[in-house]
Amino acid sequence: MAQLKYKRVLLKLSGESFCKPGGFGIDGDAVLGIAERIAAICKLGPQVAIVVGGGNFLRGATFSEKSHIPRNTADYMGMLATVLNACALQEILEKVGQPTRVLSAIEVKAICEPFIRRRCLRHLDLGRVTILAGGTGNPFFSTDTCAALRAAELEADVIIKATKVDGVYTSDPMKDPEAKMIPELSYSDVLRDGLKVIDPAAISLCQENNIPVIVLNIFNHGNITKAIYGEKIGTIIS
Repeated sequence: MAQLKYKRVLLKLSGESFCKPGGFGIDGDAVLGIAERIAAICKLGPQVAIVVGGGNFLRGATFSEKSHIPRNTADYMGMLATVLNACALQEILEKVGQPTRVLSAIEVKAICEPFIRRRCLRHLDLGRVTILAGGTGNPFFSTDTCAALRAAELEADVIIKATKVDGVYTSDPMKDPEAKMIPELSYSDVLRDGLKVIDPAAISLCQENNIPVIVLNIFNHGNITKAIYGEKIGTIIS
């Protein structure tokens, strides 16, 4: 039987994966589809931590530019959006039989535990999916940077960045039919070429801690399973 290549996985989910393409808020069927994929992965044996975005509600930087709300406050509003997504995912995961805990970098006592590294590791050791909400708890940092930070703190073997496209392309595949997927990139390639797939701060953290990043399409069944077994799928940044 094939051996798992990655035994502790940090999965980065964008807020857009919680709703239908071009939609807003939380769509129950979309969350169910993601929860079923995550539960199936857990049955294979890896420990799974998840960092969720909040773009299905608002993005702090964009919202601040379009409103009269300062960036600091807008970013905290975005952090609260990730808590909404985390709680929704927790409930659906537990409905499909996967024990789960939500740990937040900002305090929301009624529905989340605070993020404490040792507590998070204990949950993982007990077979619980840990959903990490609230970003880093600080404004001006993206949830990509949060994913890199948490992966380093938890000593994750890999970050899987789940997207709606198959990997990193030479240009936007939604707009350019000639765009070609790039199967492998170095951290330096991403930083030098200013590729938008993941924030420079996140890539720098990954490079410093030698954490590979796999960018793949979460909506294609079996992609994440292939990734954790070490099969070539999507784009690997290392």
